Amino acid sequence: MSELTLTIIKLGFLAVLWLFVLSAVSVIRSDLFGTRVSGSAKSDRPQKKPAKPAKPPRRKRGEPTTAVVVQGASSGLQVPLGDSPLVIGRGGECELQIDDEYVSTRHAVLRPQNGSWYAEDLGSTNGTFVGESRIHGPTAVGPGIPVRVGKTIIELYK
Repeated sequence: MSELTLTIIKLGFLAVLWLFVLSAVSVIRSDLFGTRVSGSAKSDRPQKKPAKPAKPPRRKRGEPTTAVVVQGASSGLQVPLGDSPLVIGRGGECELQIDDEYVSTRHAVLRPQNGSWYAEDLGSTNGTFVGESRIHGPTAVGPGIPVRVGKTIIELYK
């Protein structure tokens, strides 16, 4: 091969290598900091009038009504439990946003089902724990049972 061909191959390889490095940095950045919403995207949405708070549905005796962060960076944060799933993570779309470097953007979900609450991992890197056990599918969570995501512990209370 001529020296010119060899130099072109070297430069092409170097360009492909840099594209790989930049894409890896982009993925790591989006995982650490999440995605940004531009200011124009926010203003394009029609403004909704604040709705009157609906009466919470009647709950069975002993059923949890609040999720509380009891340990971690977001300690003291309380979220009322309703009839819809509660997504836990660092992402802006999560109902329970946790500022913890070991929590994924969409880490876990708490779902109501037949008067009970179930925790489920959403494919997070570090896993979700109920009590001391790592969960691999929907797992029942009762009042006072710790749910650990990253370094954060969440408990359900009446």
